[in-house]
Amino acid sequence: MTARRDRFDSWGRVDRRPRLSAPLEDLNPTAQGGFLPYGNGRSYGDSCHNDQGCLLTMRPGAAISAFDPDTGILTADAGVLLSDILALVMPYRFFLEVTPGTAQVTLGGAIANDVHGKNHHRRGTFGNSVQSFTLLGSDGHRRTCSPTRNSALFAATIGGMGLTGIIESATIRLMQVASANVRQTAFRFAAIDGYFDTIEQIDAAHEYSVAWIDQLARGGKLGRGVLMAGNHAEDGGAAKPPSAPKLAVPLSPPVNLLNRLTLKAFNGLYYGRAPQQPETRIVAWSSYFHPLDAISGWNRLYGPRGLFQHQSVFPSATGRETTIALIECAQNHGAASFLTVLKRFGASTSPGLMSFPRPGFTLTLDFANTGNRTLRMLDALDEIVLAAGGGLNPYKDQRMSPEMFAASFPQWKDMEAMRDPALISDFWRRTAGKLNASCLPGIRTATA
Repeated sequence: MTARRDRFDSWGRVDRRPRLSAPLEDLNPTAQGGFLPYGNGRSYGDSCHNDQGCLLTMRPGAAISAFDPDTGILTADAGVLLSDILALVMPYRFFLEVTPGTAQVTLGGAIANDVHGKNHHRRGTFGNSVQSFTLLGSDGHRRTCSPTRNSALFAATIGGMGLTGIIESATIRLMQVASANVRQTAFRFAAIDGYFDTIEQIDAAHEYSVAWIDQLARGGKLGRGVLMAGNHAEDGGAAKPPSAPKLAVPLSPPVNLLNRLTLKAFNGLYYGRAPQQPETRIVAWSSYFHPLDAISGWNRLYGPRGLFQHQSVFPSATGRETTIALIECAQNHGAASFLTVLKRFGASTSPGLMSFPRPGFTLTLDFANTGNRTLRMLDALDEIVLAAGGGLNPYKDQRMSPEMFAASFPQWKDMEAMRDPALISDFWRRTAGKLNASCLPGIRTATA
């Protein structure tokens, strides 16, 4: 096996170390510790790590093999970045039906994590765009999977975190747009009620919506923020294709630069500059969908110990109360979240077995890693989500308990039954593996 040790960090950078990797052709089903496909490392935690085994690098040589500008159907290798797809299709006035908050995600990663965007209430998850894919099993067999062919494996792979086989290539459906640029309507709300009192009406009129929340605001200002809704602009003109980042954070500073002091100043400025009444203007697609892609290595700003992201989903019935409870919990623990994002999930059903989105609301919080103090707060946040009948996003996670995972995904045993025996991740070991060690034959668990 042609293997080497290199840096394959997750985006959270909490656990940084050299990791063993090998090219796809070296997949060996009998190798100790198993394998895991690795795309571009944009998962925040350990769902993209396999420290007892080997990572299979998917980016080298990846290419787009077919695109029909009449139908918007595209076929590409799994290691192709979403930004590569956008660069090709945007001149033909096509766009991804669903795009996450970064275009630096591979096609295979978007499928394996069934990513979502700002338009779940309209189009569901990325999996809804997938027409078929080729899956290479550790038995050497290639299987074409679609909603009508190997349908159970198709469902388990979408959101299956790379554990059902190696996605080699996929065919997806794109949507035609007048322009990739967005006619955005933005306004600020003085407290959390301003969001919940208007979001249904906003979503009914817009393809996209997302709210930034000032997590540090207290009292009558608790949950204040800025809501940004949009549609692809009919008069948006030709959109600029994806470009290299304009700024970079080349090194990790010795301390966390996104602390309470700096964030309080930033939040006040950002909120203060937002319009008090709805203001509509055309904005570049890149600034609306992927604003942080303009800063290479922005995750380094959290300092050498990295960051934890906590993304939860909870039912609409108690969405307002749960959001307040989560914000107050973080405040009571003295924590400051730089990226605090609130979105509404619609009723669209994903074809994936393990898809994270479900009807309700999702709140995303980012915290610098301060050790046990941060972990205690994250556990407290979990309890609030659990009490609300919600769940956590596995590809944003580094530390949820096995019990929290089981509550978030009661179908995990069905997923385990579909897992390729040679494919495993650190995330799956510490959650499913600890729930039922006997379900991992031939693979050492984290406690072994």
